[in-house]
Amino acid sequence: MEKLKEIEDMFRNQVRKDSKVKNAYLLVHSQKFDVHMNIAEGSTGDLSANPRQPNYMASVGKLFTSTIISILYEKGELSFDDSISNYLDEELLDSLHIYKGKDYTNSIKIKHLLKQSSGLFDNFWPLLDKILEDKEFNIGPREAIIWGKNNLKPYCPPGKKTKYTDTNYHLLGLIIENITDKPFHEVLKDYIFVPLGMENSSMLHYSDPMKEYSYPIAHFSIDGTIGNYLKNFAGLDYAGGGVVATNEDLLKFMKALVAGQIVSKDTLEKMKNDSNKLYFGIEYGYGIWQFKAIPVLMPKKYNCWGCVGATGAFMFYHPGLDAYLIGTFNDVSYKSKGLRFMLKVIKKLLKVADK
Repeated sequence: MEKLKEIEDMFRNQVRKDSKVKNAYLLVHSQKFDVHMNIAEGSTGDLSANPRQPNYMASVGKLFTSTIISILYEKGELSFDDSISNYLDEELLDSLHIYKGKDYTNSIKIKHLLKQSSGLFDNFWPLLDKILEDKEFNIGPREAIIWGKNNLKPYCPPGKKTKYTDTNYHLLGLIIENITDKPFHEVLKDYIFVPLGMENSSMLHYSDPMKEYSYPIAHFSIDGTIGNYLKNFAGLDYAGGGVVATNEDLLKFMKALVAGQIVSKDTLEKMKNDSNKLYFGIEYGYGIWQFKAIPVLMPKKYNCWGCVGATGAFMFYHPGLDAYLIGTFNDVSYKSKGLRFMLKVIKKLLKVADK
């Protein structure tokens, strides 16, 4: 198809013209238009980038975390309206959310964590700076939360504003562990990877895939540092990211989510629609980004939903096209540019649909 060739050329040119991007990966799938393209550009060390390589997907992993929470909801293990104090210990909760002298900790609900409206601080970026400065600095998710409450401040009472913070998803990961009595990476495998046959998926530095990777994990870069080699990075990323998978495995996840095979379609609608405005034209639900129509700037035909990662990673579904768009540029300089590139791909696919 001519438009697929245009998309491929656009993708390869984007990578080749940017010296910061060492490797990038793109999958476009639409049964409606009989389209399936899985391509790669660049290299990992001496190895040319291969579409079968697994990628660290950064905050795309948040959608896996919110999906596990939603599975537990359907099992009757929790309610989205439950206070987090029902599931976490006193040491962790003590003075967790003090805002203008008032303790709001017991007012934080699970849904506040899911849709980034808890009012809590973001511990990820300041702690990442520490890891980049000191390669021996090591911290786990629990310690990261405690460090945050001792060094950072909440920005508002729970439910009042939306601000993207990994602290929320660290807490969700610990809630999942407390309910299931299993480490988060084991729950990820038992609840998602195994049922969906995602044999080429794992959690960065925590677990191995069910089937040994045929190719090494693609390198991802953080300000010039190869993140794969930061062994202490995984504890900070945890349930806020951490998923490593091939694009084909990620497609299995998204297709199953859309089809109601992981959680019911009613629960998925709740995950999408119990949302807050995150940015102009973007709503944030339970780990889900949704593009909303903006007159002139963003026509309704661009409406889609999915998740984004700071390395230029994206995993989206476009209902109108019945199309899945999954990929990454594996560099934090593409935190926004990866998403903009995905919209260019949608634009090309829409031209196919208009013919």
